[in-house]
Amino acid sequence: MKIALIVAFSVGGATIFGVLLGFLFKNIPHKFHDAILGFAAGVMLGAAIIGLIQPSMEYGNIWVTLIGIVVGVVFLNLADKLTPHLHVITGMDKEKHREKQSHINKVMLFVMSIAIHNLPEGLAAGVGFGGGDLGDAITVALGIALQNIPEGMIIVSPLIIAGVPKLRVFLIASFTGIIEIFGTLVGYSAVSISTAILPFALAFAGGTMLYIISDEMIPDTHSHGFEKQATYSLIGGFMLMLVMNFYLG
Repeated sequence: MKIALIVAFSVGGATIFGVLLGFLFKNIPHKFHDAILGFAAGVMLGAAIIGLIQPSMEYGNIWVTLIGIVVGVVFLNLADKLTPHLHVITGMDKEKHREKQSHINKVMLFVMSIAIHNLPEGLAAGVGFGGGDLGDAITVALGIALQNIPEGMIIVSPLIIAGVPKLRVFLIASFTGIIEIFGTLVGYSAVSISTAILPFALAFAGGTMLYIISDEMIPDTHSHGFEKQATYSLIGGFMLMLVMNFYLG
């Protein structure tokens, strides 16, 4: 449990660390943003496959793994339908909103959107350590943490531009990090109590990560004209996970 607590606060704290960097670099160039987010997507892709989906398959029932992935994807898809996308709330979409939302509504919708995406990431980290394979667990946790840093960085500027006070921006980001800490502890506790659900839980967590990569991260890195840099960065991040798995596995 001690290790799970360390991981939980490390993964959640990575988001807050990214936010602090965001205050230092308010206007991040799209070229840099797309490259670092692409790298993070590659890291998460490697973590999802190597650290979650592959270990799930090692339990010998491919159908449990496939069902777990599908359920994870459907879960995130439903969550997306219930809460607006991050770029819509923060004004990062290309077209301006025709109707203005109240300040409070913007903040609350923003919190819900980020929390929905961070919760399954925390679950993935917790499930990895609950499974007992330290190498795979470190791979998953590092992948999520690296992804959280640029995510924290890129949410600062849109909120400040929207008129949200700096202190509130920091508090909102801290809340999303706390959600991830909560998810990590829940995921760890669930598989620790019942190892029978571990293969499904691993695949479920892997499915949620695949959905985030495909639906959120890759489209974001390919919308500013720097697709090549983002692609090369993604491959680099994936290769890093292969190296880590080779030496830690």
